[in-house]
This record gives sequence, structure tokens and C-alpha cells, in this order.
Amino acid sequence: MFRFGSHWSIVVSVFIALAQTATAQEQRRSAGATEKLRKPRMSDTIKANIYADNWFVMYINGELVAVDSIKFIPHNVISVDMLPTYPMTIAVMAKDNADPKTGMEYANTNIGDGGLCIKFSDGTVTDAKWRAKSFSKGPLNGDTKEPKVHNEPIPPDWFAIDFDDSQWSQAKEYSADEVGPKQPFFDHDFTNAKFIWTDDLKLDNTVIFRCVVKSSPDGKKRTDFSNLNNVVPEQPARGPRGR
Repeated sequence: MFRFGSHWSIVVSVFIALAQTATAQEQRRSAGATEKLRKPRMSDTIKANIYADNWFVMYINGELVAVDSIKFIPHNVISVDMLPTYPMTIAVMAKDNADPKTGMEYANTNIGDGGLCIKFSDGTVTDAKWRAKSFSKGPLNGDTKEPKVHNEPIPPDWFAIDFDDSQWSQAKEYSADEVGPKQPFFDHDFTNAKFIWTDDLKLDNTVIFRCVVKSSPDGKKRTDFSNLNNVVPEQPARGPRGR
């Protein structure tokens, strides 16, 4: 008599394995469908306006986003379009126009002052919630006759998402009268944004600011395109060749 018990169990096992494989493939296809993104459009971006007295460089989520194209003078506003990804870690290094050896400006004849103001079109603004730390201070005690400067080494990863700024102080807000912004500031939208710096607007010359924006302040739902290079984006329909 033909004994098929062991053979039958093997066949059943094969069918089960095939079914599990098919299920897994379907799940991967479904996951791929949900991950598939359309290509971003300019309407997906937000605009950032940045005014720094006198210069800045800005990183978002560890990536370089904007650099002031004019080193110190004249004062200008940098406006950039960017794709936001939340949570959004913003890190900015701002510098006053100061001689690194004396902390003074204009051929060591004057003590300058700083100031940073940022407005994103998603509602992100500079205010006292940001953290700030000075890395270059001078002239110490305001001494202009024998000016000296205190410098601290700038951490190489100061712009990283996981950088620990928990021991930094909160930024201090200043009025426009205290900072004295030039005309380009008034030509751009800085509604609700505050001028910020450390506690010493005049003597702190190199300051790093950091802030984490957990979600879009205006409540608008925005697509996360940060993983775009790892998926196949939807392609717009193409017309006939030659058009």
C-alpha cells in the first residue's frame, strides 16, 4: 500500500510556505505603494527670511540651508525656499563685525552690537524659546584701550540634530530700537519674529543659536520629502517628444 502521510505533510508545508511568501510580497507591494511619493513642487516649500547683524550661517536638520552672501556690510536679508521636515532642528551661527583679536570694529574704533531675526512662512520665528551660547566675547569689560577677547572652541557638531544644548541659556529678546536694523529688514516679512542674542548684545560677537520645531506652527499638514531619494516618485505625464 502506498503510504503518503509524510509526503502529504511535505506538500502542505510547501503550500503554506508559498502562501506566506505571496502574503509577504503583497505586504511589501502595499508598503511600497504607501511610501511612493510625488515629486515635490515649489508650493510644498516654505520661505525663510533671515536678518543678522552682521553675518550668519544656518543649518536645518544637520544640513546647510543658507549662508549670508555678504560677509558683514551692508546689512542684508537672505530669503530662501526650503522643504520642511518636522521635527525641525534649526542651528544658526551669527557673528558681529568684530576683529577676532580685539572684539572691536572699524579699525578698532568702535564696539559693535549683534542681533538675529528669523521668520519662516510656516510660522516659525525667533524668540526667547531659542537657546543661545556665546563663543567669542570682547573687548572684555568694554575696555577699548587694552582690548582683550575670550574665545571658546566651537564644537564641530554644533549643527547636528543630536547635539546637546541642554546646558545653554535661553536667548534674550531685544527690541528693534536696541538692535537698529537697516532698511532691508523692513522690506521683508518678519511679523511676530523677535530679535534675539545672548544677554550681552554688545560684547558677545560669535553666538550659536538652536531651536527644535516639533511640528508646523501654522498647523498645516505638509508632506515629508526627506526620504524621496529612497523611493520611486510618481512621474508627471509627459507629452509627445519635441514639445
